[in-house]
Amino acid sequence: MHTRTLGQGLEVSAIGLGAMGMSQSYGPNPGTRDDMIAVLRSAVDEGVTFFDTAEVYGPYVNEQLVGEALQPLRDQVVIATKFGWDIQDDRVAGLDSRPDQIRRVAEGSLKRLRTDVIDLFYQHRVDPDVPIDDVAGTVGELIAEGKVRHFGLSEASAATIRRAHAVHPVTAVQSEYSLWTRDPEAQVLPTLAELGIGFVPFSPLGKGFLTGTVDASTEFTEGDIRRRVPRFEAENLAANQALVEHVKDLADAKGSSSGQIALAWLLAQQPWIVPIPGTRRTERIRENATATQVALSADERADLDSLARRIGVHGDRYNAQHMAYINR
Repeated sequence: MHTRTLGQGLEVSAIGLGAMGMSQSYGPNPGTRDDMIAVLRSAVDEGVTFFDTAEVYGPYVNEQLVGEALQPLRDQVVIATKFGWDIQDDRVAGLDSRPDQIRRVAEGSLKRLRTDVIDLFYQHRVDPDVPIDDVAGTVGELIAEGKVRHFGLSEASAATIRRAHAVHPVTAVQSEYSLWTRDPEAQVLPTLAELGIGFVPFSPLGKGFLTGTVDASTEFTEGDIRRRVPRFEAENLAANQALVEHVKDLADAKGSSSGQIALAWLLAQQPWIVPIPGTRRTERIRENATATQVALSADERADLDSLARRIGVHGDRYNAQHMAYINR
């Protein structure tokens, strides 16, 4: 797999791996903890060097999993984690990006990840009660102390990105982006291009929808976040089916999978975009990694680029509570 460069010269594999689903959000795990360790290590064999986790995933247990799996390979990989939630009794009680909290999270993440430095430290969601200048300044101090290498933001508005970057350079912004989630295109992506900041799309396969394995008849298991996402309600899935069918037709014509087409479209948008699809299966990691070999013509890219605007997407990507946390 080839590499790409995010902001501040951070070089990573062109496709990374989001580890969240190994610990939460997508129902019962089909494998054991040892299986997930093997999957994470197999990703490195497939050329993946960029791994994404967070304190809140679990909470805590996903960082522990990633830390144990990658400790023997630490010099080969870039690990990103996140701060910004107030976690009480293993439950999220709100946001907290106060400077002392950022430092506490950093110390805890370092221990759980079994490392002496966090490669990329994102603010998971913007905290309106803490000035972004204070957040950027605190992470800048951690970088000066050698505990963190790079500063990132997640689901932040263009205005917040600018303010943070003026205090300490932002290396990457992580937000949801895919063929059916186009929110960053209007303001965030142009801002990143101007400032030289990389972009890391999570859920680049539409939480599984763009792979063609989900339709209106799909029943999500207990604990699967898609049970609470409006876009995955049966009537919305039915309305959105035209989108995934269009992608599948192109995939069939090119001898690839629908997921590979969705990832290839993202990679073609900008050279500083690095998607982080999540999976719990080695064969999916291999499939996603080889999306870098799928070539889309200019006409195919233009068609896919306008696809969601032509067809339209039905349903919000979060419930009302979580929609309130984004684009601040």
